[in-house]
Amino acid sequence: MKFSTKAIHIGQKPDKETGAVIPPIYMTSTYYQEAPAVHKGYDYTRAGNPNFSNLEETLASLENGKYATVFSSGLGATNGIISTLKSGDLVLGTNDLYGGTYRIFNKIYNNFGILFKSIDTQDVNAVEDAVKKHKPVLLFLETPTNPLLKISDIEAIAEITHKHGVKLVVDNTFATPYFQNPLDLGADYVLHSTTKYIGGHSDVIGGVVITNDKEMKDKLDFVRMSVGLNPSPFDTWLTARGLKTLAVRMERHAENAMQIAKYLQNHPKVERVFYPGLSTHKNYEIAEKQMKGFSGIVSVEFKLNLNESKKLLSKFNVFTLAESLGGIESLVDHPASMTHASIPKEEREKSGLFDGLIRFSVGIENIEDLKKDIESALKAV
Repeated sequence: MKFSTKAIHIGQKPDKETGAVIPPIYMTSTYYQEAPAVHKGYDYTRAGNPNFSNLEETLASLENGKYATVFSSGLGATNGIISTLKSGDLVLGTNDLYGGTYRIFNKIYNNFGILFKSIDTQDVNAVEDAVKKHKPVLLFLETPTNPLLKISDIEAIAEITHKHGVKLVVDNTFATPYFQNPLDLGADYVLHSTTKYIGGHSDVIGGVVITNDKEMKDKLDFVRMSVGLNPSPFDTWLTARGLKTLAVRMERHAENAMQIAKYLQNHPKVERVFYPGLSTHKNYEIAEKQMKGFSGIVSVEFKLNLNESKKLLSKFNVFTLAESLGGIESLVDHPASMTHASIPKEEREKSGLFDGLIRFSVGIENIEDLKKDIESALKAV
């Protein structure tokens, strides 16, 4: 079964009781038991719900994995993974991580003795050296990264981590399972903020971890129940609904993003454009090897100072200034003061994230309207 068919049918069988083509929302906190601990697979929704199970089956199939555990958010999914570690464990991570991921490692879990170190995962030799030197239990990889769209070679890094007994988790939120499948490339766990492209309509928050490891699946389910990281039945139902159109949406996101990237590449007010689909991208060849498409995020470093950048952000009409990404509508974001403000300035700039960087989440609107909106805003500064 092909991707778009799986997205619509796997985990979405008609309701057995009524024949409803779309499974209902199981808005219940508890379940009838015939006798103590004798039930139909569910006892309390914090531990499990039919809507969770349906979405997990769909998402696992799209990532070519066996198991999935859904969470209350992308950070909930990250929290779930970290909660399987113990004090003294070290995690290596991409040096251009999403600000929330950086924050949870460095401002929450460091208080419990879980250590975190950033490295440049674009450099495979540096990855091997760091793994040998620091002996981590986990390598946390984003590719493409947020917001600089750095690309790391998943297959090569997986070979290194497996050789040294290290688990590899890949945050695949930007690429989506439509454009990239890290489990096929050797990753142990795939993480998504399903809030973004998977939900796709900016109306729900969620997360998921997908794996082929049954032991890890059991651990993640236990953590979700024990820590209270569960989503709601309605959230998972909404996510499943959005997921059905993922294939057609991602095609349009990627098509529009490529046109925006090419349009801005030669603009006089642009210093450089970050988009893995451009042949000028540092790791274009790796992106082309491991991705089927390049998704809908374009980051741009303008020839503007901080005040001019903020002025530009207020001049858009079609692009909406807002946090998040991956919805059908186009959004624009200033990472240094918004999504990545929790990362110290010196750390941001060390990884290449400067105040003039603006991130576009290119939606599925008419491309000419998007281009006109950008041009009009640039003329105003």
